[in-house]
Parts: sequence; C-alpha cells; structure tokens
Amino acid sequence: MKVAVLLSGGVDSSVALKLLQKKGCDITAFYLKIWLEDEMSFMGECPWEEDLKYVREVCNKEKIPLKIVPMQKEYFDTVVKYTIEEVKKGRTPNPDIMCNNNIKFGLFLNKIDKSFDKVATGHYAQVIKKTGKYFLKRSPDKIKDQTYFLARLSQKQLARAEFPIGHLNKKQVRKYAEKFDLPNKNRKDSQGICFLGKLKYSDFLKHYLGEKKGDILEYETGKKVGAHTGTYYYTIGQRKGILLAGGPWYVVEKDLKKNIVFVSKNYHDKNKKRNEFEITDYNFFRSKLPSNTNLKVKLRHGEKMYIAKITKITPHCGAKRAHVKINKNDQGIAKGQFAVFYKNDICLGSAVID
Repeated sequence: MKVAVLLSGGVDSSVALKLLQKKGCDITAFYLKIWLEDEMSFMGECPWEEDLKYVREVCNKEKIPLKIVPMQKEYFDTVVKYTIEEVKKGRTPNPDIMCNNNIKFGLFLNKIDKSFDKVATGHYAQVIKKTGKYFLKRSPDKIKDQTYFLARLSQKQLARAEFPIGHLNKKQVRKYAEKFDLPNKNRKDSQGICFLGKLKYSDFLKHYLGEKKGDILEYETGKKVGAHTGTYYYTIGQRKGILLAGGPWYVVEKDLKKNIVFVSKNYHDKNKKRNEFEITDYNFFRSKLPSNTNLKVKLRHGEKMYIAKITKITPHCGAKRAHVKINKNDQGIAKGQFAVFYKNDICLGSAVID
C-alpha cells in the first residue's frame, strides 16, 4: 500500500509513520507549511522551525523521503477566513475541524500523486465500514479521542483516510516512541489551534479585527459592570478572562449591533435550562438523521457526551433543520459550534449548531 503520511513533528504522527513502515507500506512523508507569514511579522521567533526540525530528524533516521508542501494560501482561504468571518458574526468557529476537512484530507490531495492509496495522520480515531458506508470509531483513549475533529469528512475522504494509532491509547503510543527510539520521543504534546502555534488566539483576533470598545452589562439588571475591547473576544459560557470583581461572572449573551456583552453571576441556576438547540448543515455518514436509540452527542472535543434526542423540523427556505434536546444542561452551547453524534463508540457524523 502506498501511503502519504502527514507529519507534524509530534510523537503521534511519528509513531503512525513507523507503524506503517513496519507493515511494509511504501511511505512518503509530507509536512504541510500552513503558518501565516502575516502573523510571523509580529510574532518574532518562528515556533514551527522546531516542528520541522523533528520531522526531518525522524525521516532521516528512518530513511523515509520527505516533501514540504506550501499551503499557506489554501489554508488562509479555507480555514483562517472561515474563522474570522464566524467570529465577526458572533459565532464560535472550530478551525481544527475545517483544517481536517479542507486541507489535510481536502486540498492536500491535489498536491500529491494519485497513486497514493491512503493519507495517514496521527489522529486518535479509527475508520470502519458497515453496510457499504464508512464511519469513524472512537479511540480506546477517551480523553485523546479525536473523532470530534474528523466528523466533517465525506465518504470519499474517509475511504482514503488511515489512522495507524487509532486503536492505541497515549501511554501505548509513548511506549512505541521509546521502543522505536524516535528523536521526538520525549517531546510534549502541542496544545491550541493548529495554525497559531504559540500565538494567542486573542492576539490573532486583534490583528485581524482590531478593537471596538463597548459595555459589559449585567444580564438581569442592565447595570454596567465593566468595559470590553470587542465582543468577539468573548464566547457564550465563558468564565475565565472576564476580570470583573464580585464574580464568578459568565458570558450569557452578546449584542453585536449595540456592541454589548452581557454577563451573569446566576448562570448555574437550576431554573435556567440550557439543554436544547437547533442544528443545520448536516454531515451524517449515512446521509440521514440518526435515530434516537442510544444516541449521544459531543458539543466539543473531550470526554463529555450527552444523551440526545433529535426531532426533525419542517425545512425553512430549503435548509434542513432539526431540534436537539440533551439530558443535562450545558453552559457553553453556542452558535457555530459543531455537534457530533454517536451510537456507542461509532461516530455518525456532525451538524452545526444554529
């Protein structure tokens, strides 16, 4: 099998490459150059040089050919612009989901030879085929499981995706890195949004959207309790970073037209239900709404899942919509987030919270 392996410089993708090599696959490694030159001008030292150093060391040690693929323009046009536009609308974007969909398993395929059977990454996920359709299966490592970030992939993309470490947990991957004596075996896991590196998300937003000062009001009384420099710096359910005395305060609403952020200290009151939302823009692997039997949903990456019930809504202006009710309150339900649905350990696909 001829495989294009996407290396990031981290342990996960490096172990994935080595496992494929041990299987006897015909491997070429690829490093996607997606960092943004514009951001580099005010960031100082390049945080991606270290990534590329480790990628080269791994490939040199294993004698695997490496190709560096420039994709800054494609990344900006399909991921960064999406992020900026969603934030401007007061919605909560997920750049990592769009990166997998549009870049790693999308436009990258136009950059490589069609003879590659698979594109492999170091994601904690598994691809399975049932009744003629491809699905994702959760990793046994429920904390690291990354099916949430892959739930926008199409059937064509899933058919070509390979996740060599998807059946392992993080401890096992670390043991393999030691066993294979990989140059990055002791490297710490990276955190944060894929294209930002060590750049703060707030600095990224400030660079593109600037500042727009406005009032922070208490939701229940309308009393001014503070000031902000842009509604886009706040997300629904946020507690950290509000910096107001007498809290804890939570962001409960934003008025983009009036440039107001509403906060409340009573966010967790039992009478305040936050357990329903509507979804649109479906990407279900079986091409239809899942049944409510054993249905669960993730609203963000992580272990937490809710029992969910879906009710179809009469289409409005041709757009498919559905109503979702979950079994517990969630303080962070926000427009633009992705809801990813599961039956047991099988990921059924995703939709956008609207």
